Amino acid sequence: MTSTISARRPGPAATRALVLAAALGVAGSAAAQTTVTRSETVPAGKSARLVIVPNLKKDCSTGPMPEIRVTTPPKFGSLITKGGKLKTPAKYRCPNKDAEAQAIFYQGNAGYTGSDTVVVEIKNSDGEIEKRDIRITVEAAKGNDKPDDKAKEKKDTTDL
Repeated sequence: MTSTISARRPGPAATRALVLAAALGVAGSAAAQTTVTRSETVPAGKSARLVIVPNLKKDCSTGPMPEIRVTTPPKFGSLITKGGKLKTPAKYRCPNKDAEAQAIFYQGNAGYTGSDTVVVEIKNSDGEIEKRDIRITVEAAKGNDKPDDKAKEKKDTTDL
């Protein structure tokens, strides 16, 4: 006795549906997360803000607080996460808006100079996820810094 297995090919409509579903699945996962790589230079012994994310949606309305998740912590320094209020800069997509914000600051270990890396995932107020790969260069402190320079002091603090 011989048995025959017959296979039916899907019709053109089913094939188009499968191709569309596969394309949407690939496009959906690619659109769900973008990766941004940047470089930052940080003076040794000083804190520097790496990331700041306001709770503003694309339409400039307020939304939930952004979520920042550290996926790769620094090997040669530490991170501080802070929340606070700020007024967005005039050149920001939502200019001069009062907003809540989350920020991450980096400080290299005492005496360390060299390279470090931090990777974070940010879920913004619209629910979009962005991965940030931050390449950090910790440089030796310059001897000509003036402690009474208020603008420099503000930049080196962990204030938003």
